[in-house]
Amino acid sequence: MTELGNVLVCDPVAADGLEALRAGGVRVDVRTGLSPEELGAIIGDYQAVVVRSETKITAPLIAAGRKLRVIGRAGVGVDNIDVAAATRAGVIVVNAPQGNTISAAEQTIGLMLALARHIPQANASMQAGRWERSRFVGTELRGKTLGVIGLGQVGSEVARRANGLDMRVIAVDPFVPEERAHALGVELVSMDELLAQVDFLSVHTTLTPGTRDLIGEDEIRKLKPGARLINTARGGIINEEALVRAVESGQVAGAAIDVFPQEPPVDSVLVGKEKIIVTPHLGASTSEAQERVSLDVAEEILAILRGEPARYAVNAPFIAPETLAVVGPYLDVAMKAGMVATQLATGQVERIELEFAGEIAEYDTTPLRAAAIRGLLAPVSEENVTIVNANAVAESRGLRITEVKTPETETYTNVVRVTVATSEGETSVQATLAHGEAHLVMIDGFRVDIPLVEGYLLVCDNVDKPGTVGQVGTLLGDYDINISSMDVGRAATRGRALMVLGLDDAPSDEAIAKLGQAQNISRTRVVRL
Repeated sequence: MTELGNVLVCDPVAADGLEALRAGGVRVDVRTGLSPEELGAIIGDYQAVVVRSETKITAPLIAAGRKLRVIGRAGVGVDNIDVAAATRAGVIVVNAPQGNTISAAEQTIGLMLALARHIPQANASMQAGRWERSRFVGTELRGKTLGVIGLGQVGSEVARRANGLDMRVIAVDPFVPEERAHALGVELVSMDELLAQVDFLSVHTTLTPGTRDLIGEDEIRKLKPGARLINTARGGIINEEALVRAVESGQVAGAAIDVFPQEPPVDSVLVGKEKIIVTPHLGASTSEAQERVSLDVAEEILAILRGEPARYAVNAPFIAPETLAVVGPYLDVAMKAGMVATQLATGQVERIELEFAGEIAEYDTTPLRAAAIRGLLAPVSEENVTIVNANAVAESRGLRITEVKTPETETYTNVVRVTVATSEGETSVQATLAHGEAHLVMIDGFRVDIPLVEGYLLVCDNVDKPGTVGQVGTLLGDYDINISSMDVGRAATRGRALMVLGLDDAPSDEAIAKLGQAQNISRTRVVRL
C-alpha cells in the first residue's frame, strides 16, 4: 500500500485509531510528553499531527510544520490549537465532536442519581466504618422535573434518558424549534419559568462571555427551594461562589460538578463541601468514547491525506479564488449579521431567512450561508459551530432556513439580511461592508450605520424627541461607559425611532434598568460582538 505520509501522535489516544491510521496507509509515530522545543524540532517531518488536550499546537509550531496538512484533535474542543494560524498556513484542523456525546450524557445522569441518593457520601461513610442509613435518605427521580439549558447533542441525549426515568423535562434553548423539542419529549419554557419549576437543573451550553456565570446569584435565588444543580458542560457557567453560598444556606439541596474554570482546579471553593459532588472532568472518560474519538479523528486525517473532504473540519473550507475575491470580504458581514439577529430576537425560533443581495448573489453563496448560520448559533449552541459544520449543526437542531438571492440592492453594492421569525414576531438585520469592515445598516426597517467591531451594541426603541439622545449619553457617562459610535433611525419626525450605540464596555444591569426608565425610551437591548 502506498504510504500517504507520516503522522505524529503527541498525546495518548486509543489504539483503535492508531491501527486505523496504519491500515489506511500512513506511518504513525507516537511521541508523547514532548516539550514545545522538542516538538518544533521534528514537526517538519510530518503531514499530520494528532493531539488531545495536553499538547498545544501554536503558531510557531504550525510554521515549523513545513509538510503539515492536517491537525487532528481527538476530542471536541480545539482551544489548544491556533486555528487561525492553521487556516493562514492552509492546514486543516479536524476534531471528533460526536464521539463523547453519549458518555457525557450518561455522566450527567449518573451524577443526577448520585445527587438524589447521596451515593458518594454514603460510600465515604461506609469506608470510614460507619453505618448511617437514616442520614442518607434520598429522593426518587420519577415524577421530578429536570431543567435542561441547551438542547444540543448532549442536552438532547440527557433529555431522552430523563424521559426514560419518568421525569418531566423542560428546557431553555431559543434555537430549537417546538417540533424538535416535542420529538424529544421536552417542553420549552423561559429561563424564569425553568428556574421556578426544576427539581434538578443541568447545563449543556458552551462557555462564552455571554454564558459565563449564566447561573449566578440572581438565577440561583429564583430556583425552586431544594433544587439540585449539575454541570458537565464547561466550568464557569455556574458561578461557584454563589453555588456554595446557596448550598450552605439550604436554598440548593446539592450540586454535582464535573468541570471547572481552571483544570485541575486550584483551591476550588467546591472541594470539601459535603453536599457538593466533584469529579475530575470525567464526561468523556469512557473506553468507548475514547475509542470513538480516536477512530473519528483517524478517519478525518486519512480523508484529508487522500484529498477527500472532511466531515468535521473546524476551519474555513477551500473557496474557489474567483468566488473568494467577491464573497470573501462579506464572510465577516454575514457572521456578524447573524450574531446581532440572534441576540435581538426574543421568543422561540420558528424559521430563519437569509438574503444575499447585489453582486455576491451571482456567486456561490454557500460560504456566506455558513457564516450567517455560524453567527446565529455561536452565542447559543454548545457545539463548536464553524464555517464547515454550521449547516449540519443547524439541521441537527431542526432549524428551517431559507435562502433568497437577488442581484439588486437599493443603496449598497452588496447586502446580507438575516431575518429570525419567532413566536413573538420577526427580527430583521441588514449589514454590508464599508471602509473595510462590517457595518450594521438596518434593524427592523430602521436605517442606521454602525460599524460592527469588537465591543457591544446598545439598541434603544424610543420616541424621536429632543433630549432623548442626550439623556442616554449622560446616563452612560454616569456609569463610565464609553460610546464609540451612534446613529438613529426613525420612521418619521418625532415618531418611532431606533437608537443604536456602539459601546466599548458592557453596560451593567443597573445601567440598563435606568435606561429602561428614561423618558421616551420603551425598550433597551444589548448585543455582544
